Amino acid sequence: MSSDQRSHPRRNPAGDQRDQPSGTHVLRDLVELLPERQVAAAALGRAKESARRRGLRPGDAPRGARREVQLGDARPGGRDPRTVGEALDALVGQLAWSPGVTAGTIQARWAELFGAEIASHTQYVSFDAGVLTMRAESTAWATNLTWTVPTMLRTLADELGEGVVVQIEVQGPGGPGFGRGPRSVKGRGVRDTYG
Repeated sequence: MSSDQRSHPRRNPAGDQRDQPSGTHVLRDLVELLPERQVAAAALGRAKESARRRGLRPGDAPRGARREVQLGDARPGGRDPRTVGEALDALVGQLAWSPGVTAGTIQARWAELFGAEIASHTQYVSFDAGVLTMRAESTAWATNLTWTVPTMLRTLADELGEGVVVQIEVQGPGGPGFGRGPRSVKGRGVRDTYG
C-alpha cells in the first residue's frame, strides 16, 4: 500500500466517484479520516507518555490499588498514635497487674491521699480485693480513723477511681490477734503432751 493510499484508504483508485453517494464525497473532503493503525499508534503513544510522566516504566511490577483516605472522622482509630500512659494502661490491663499497681500507687501517694497528719500516724499494711488495711500508731488514732472511713473512701474514689477501694480496715498498734484472721485454727489448738 502506498503512502497516498494510507492517507486516503477509501478513495476510489480510478478517481471517479460513481460508486460513492454524493454526501460522502463532500464529507470526506471536509474531514480527512485516519486509518485505524494510525489512531491506535497515536493512542499508544499518548499512554506511554502518560506512564512516563507518572514514573512508570515498562517491565515494572504493577502497583497495588490505592486506598482512599477517609477524611472527616474525628474519632480515634486503631492506627492513631497513643500516649505512653495509654499504652501502659493497656499493658497493665492485659497482664492483670491492676491490683499490684493500685497497691503501689496507694503506698507511693500515702501522704497525698490521706494528708500529712494521718500519714504520720498510720502505715500501709495491705490491699487485697478492694480492701485497704492500715495500721494506726495508737488505739486512739485507730478509733478516730474508723469515724473518718467514709471520707477517706470518697477521697480514694476521686483520686483512684470509683470502686477501686471498697472498704478500709483500720487496725490498732498490736494488729490482729492469733485467734482471728484468715490463717487461724478453730478449736483449742496444740497443747502440752508431755508429762
